[in-house]
Amino acid sequence: QVHVVESGGGLVQAGGSLRLSCVVSGRTFSAYIMGWFRQAPGKEREFVAAIGRNALTYYAESPKGRFTISRDNAKNTVYLQMNSLKPEDTAVYYCAATGNFGRSWYARSDEYDYWGQGTQVTVSS
Repeated sequence: QVHVVESGGGLVQAGGSLRLSCVVSGRTFSAYIMGWFRQAPGKEREFVAAIGRNALTYYAESPKGRFTISRDNAKNTVYLQMNSLKPEDTAVYYCAATGNFGRSWYARSDEYDYWGQGTQVTVSS
């Protein structure tokens, strides 16, 4: 059974930084493509960033240039470094894993197999 656990959320002022972590257990972590999604109150879950098995990365337009996704296969962990945070980044952030093949990354939530419980990020103005 695969478990996905996020951590690192919190309250930060606009312009500040946070680093989210996500640990995956149960299978070979390096075999997964990893993604970060977020969901703000009253909005649909949206794609933030993804990182492939070969560490290729892909970002949604909004966080591009401010967020960095990375992975450490030795620690079964994927990270999301978030800089220059804005109030509109406030959301619950979810980590997801997929074992799908065919592409280097995936940006649709229905393409991911395993999800964490989410971690709240709140950016105050």
